[in-house]
Amino acid sequence: MKLYISVIVVFCWLSCGNLAKDKKPQVEKLTTDSIPKKEVASIKKGDTISLIAVGDIMFGTTFPNKSKMPPNDGNDLLQHFTSQLKDADITFGNAEGVFLDSGGTPKGIGGNVFCFRQPKRYANFFTNNGFDLISIANNHIADFGNEGIKSTVATLQNLPIDFAGTIDHPTTIIKVRNCTIGMAAFAPHKGCVSMNDLANAAIIVKNLKTKCDVVFVSYHAGAEGSKATHVPKRIEIFFGQNRGDVYKFSHTMIDAGADIVIGHGPHVARGMELYKNKFIAYSLGNFCTYGMFNLDGVSGIAPLLKINVNENGDFINGTLTSIKQIGEGGPLVDSSFAAFNLIKKLSETDFPGSTLKFKENRFLEK
Repeated sequence: MKLYISVIVVFCWLSCGNLAKDKKPQVEKLTTDSIPKKEVASIKKGDTISLIAVGDIMFGTTFPNKSKMPPNDGNDLLQHFTSQLKDADITFGNAEGVFLDSGGTPKGIGGNVFCFRQPKRYANFFTNNGFDLISIANNHIADFGNEGIKSTVATLQNLPIDFAGTIDHPTTIIKVRNCTIGMAAFAPHKGCVSMNDLANAAIIVKNLKTKCDVVFVSYHAGAEGSKATHVPKRIEIFFGQNRGDVYKFSHTMIDAGADIVIGHGPHVARGMELYKNKFIAYSLGNFCTYGMFNLDGVSGIAPLLKINVNENGDFINGTLTSIKQIGEGGPLVDSSFAAFNLIKKLSETDFPGSTLKFKENRFLEK
């Protein structure tokens, strides 16, 4: 399925009616200019959209050498979740690193600098496993300079998948049956639409809302590591960089018209909340990160999130599947429900006023 959505790390998502399991709707690709401001909502009362979202994904890198490439050329990395990833109207993830077969100018090597160069053929893992929408707004999109960015964009444009997140590709809009969906993706990093310019981000979201039934916003931000599980509700500084105030950003985007906000970047899971009956996930952690990521402790657990929203983009319910990564990485089912229990605790601690409820190691309700 091919979708068009706007990037900035803001996504407008929508789906109408209930779909048969493992079957996705046909999507019409649209340009922003081709969609007039809506006078009457196109979705019918009672219609819903289901969204699956996961966090950071990096399938393996050939840089600085091929020692961090997965077995069987990566084809088995998502095998335990292929059916589940296809079981939604729209499936989303964050692509860490570029798709470039060779060359490019690495931003550095050693110390705290990591560069991810995935073979272009690895982008097929997204489409083969049900992904429809990808954010490329993050701190690794410029790992190999403009050559890496151009190769990544060209690679994804040749696949039945939609993406957003760079300055030249900030947003995308799609239509699923009679529902218009918009997405924007943001990050405080080179080559991305800045989430730290709140006024500009709000304008982007407001504009999308005039043209879309539901708006989805994605961001890549925040401090990183095992000590960064809590949402501090202030600007986060990491390695001297302003990594944004994810709490203020998320609330501002919803005030501007966003219906769903999904975060990633800290490489650990963070809490979730409902704000004005709109869903926010502050970080979905590491979902499939082979070879180059620290997967110890909380860094090795994450959720596979599925939520349902109504025709107004309001949260209805959802599920949270706990996954774990061990060894070099690749998601596995976690029967201990560690991610669920962590997110439940963080949500109750960081957002005590939220009406989001966690039940039976899986279910999200209000």
